[in-house]
Amino acid sequence: MSDTGERAAGAAGGRRGPVVAALMLGMALAALDGTVVSTAVPQIVGDLGGLSVFSWLFAGYLLAVTVTLPVYGRLSDTYGRKPVLVAGIILFLAGSLLCAAAWDMPSLIAFRIVQGLGGGALQGTVQTIAADLYPLKERPKIQARLSTVWATSAVAGPALGGLLAGYAHWRWIFLINLPLGLLALWLVARHLVEPSRPGGRGTTTAGAPPRTAAAARIDWPGALAIFATGTLLLTALVQGGTAWPWLSVPSLTLLGGAAVLTAVTVAVERRAAAPIIPGWVWRRRTIAAVNLALGALGLLMVAPTVFLPTYAQSVLGLGPIAACFVLSSMTLSWPLTAAFSSRLYTRIGFRRTAVIGMSGAVLVLLAFPLLPYPGEPWQPALIMLLLGGCLGLFQLPLIVGVQSTVGWAERGTTTASVLFCRQVGQSVGAALFGAVANAVLGAHLTEGGPAGGSLDDPAAALTPRAVDAAVEYVFLGAAAAGALAVLVLLTLAPRRFPVLEEPAQTDETDKAGEADEAGQADEAGEPGSPRSPENTSIKSSKR
Repeated sequence: MSDTGERAAGAAGGRRGPVVAALMLGMALAALDGTVVSTAVPQIVGDLGGLSVFSWLFAGYLLAVTVTLPVYGRLSDTYGRKPVLVAGIILFLAGSLLCAAAWDMPSLIAFRIVQGLGGGALQGTVQTIAADLYPLKERPKIQARLSTVWATSAVAGPALGGLLAGYAHWRWIFLINLPLGLLALWLVARHLVEPSRPGGRGTTTAGAPPRTAAAARIDWPGALAIFATGTLLLTALVQGGTAWPWLSVPSLTLLGGAAVLTAVTVAVERRAAAPIIPGWVWRRRTIAAVNLALGALGLLMVAPTVFLPTYAQSVLGLGPIAACFVLSSMTLSWPLTAAFSSRLYTRIGFRRTAVIGMSGAVLVLLAFPLLPYPGEPWQPALIMLLLGGCLGLFQLPLIVGVQSTVGWAERGTTTASVLFCRQVGQSVGAALFGAVANAVLGAHLTEGGPAGGSLDDPAAALTPRAVDAAVEYVFLGAAAAGALAVLVLLTLAPRRFPVLEEPAQTDETDKAGEADEAGQADEAGEPGSPRSPENTSIKSSKR
């Protein structure tokens, strides 16, 4: 860390262990609740009804998490990480308790949105605190742990939900969050120590960026505009092609409204003294490139996480839990290569490491359509193992690299922008690949079924061959998304990330920052770079 974040680690001292445990618990809760409901839908619908709107159990949570990420990032930069994380945990637990007490489907959907409002704070703030606590040299270790927790929880969510719904009751899906969340809350409240901020109570921390009156204000009109824009856009993407056709009045109205609100949001943010999404997030090449690359990753991840379990069940004939194990092989290799990536990016640089990882991922995704039909379960499991290894080399260097180019006062906003783009990419991917899969399946129904067959017709039996063809096209689309990420990094990202100096880890920083042809694209004068006037006053302190 380059400024206050470095002292935060020192303040925490030997209490980093409990804080890391709390961060991992928080990450697990946020990841689990994104997927844990999927296999319990039959029991929930059977108890509460509302089959026609049950998809909002997922869409509502996703919407709330995504649109609040930039707001929480700005809040954590202004008021500190701890109060935002504590408030997020409390809100998440309140939503979980309300979900367990839901009396019908509309109330459950509303309480899932409350849960998502807390989940947005968990996602963004956990990643930011991890970067605050650890210097550049140690950051891959903690980020690899968090990646492991996230991937394992997301994959294990459907299996856990099915077990709880089948052998206990679906309400336990939400009640199980309470003891874990309370433990995380206690660990954070007791062990996370943040430095005093200038302008607040306590002593002023030397070297921290000044906290002006403008910076202390929150741009609530901008936050509301972002929330409204994201809600309309993600609703159109999630429900389009499912609840109504893409070219129907609801879809066009939502997309048109999102376009108008986007223009309004830009106008509001330009006039704000302290905007929720500052202009420098997109003006700095490094952050803009990582935002777009992680957005492509979110789009890509829809292929394995959404469509592979369907492939495993429909084509390979596996049960739901066995299908989850095929996907879970990705979680074995991802953290291993993520932890190894620090050895690589200190030698060749952040950008080159990420390009190598995603290039490998593209080749692996292109190999999926070459699998024999129907094949054996170990074949897609091997594909997922290789894919996880490649993506571990892609995501972690970009997150560590972009967090290392900003100081404490900008790290929350930067991290939130990256996660926001990844979430939006996931929503776009779900809509886009869902449309591709529906088109392929519809073509097979037209060719092999009765004339005028439709995916909505209950009598239309989807053959394993049709599902196999649809998933193959989805994986080809995921490969195209990966190629787009590589193109963005090669054309937009600087060869040398403008890493802020850390005297305590000078050798490590120099290797990571200068491994790629020093002197080229060093972003001299770029806002936020070490040579920029706005950062010339930032100093590092030894641990």
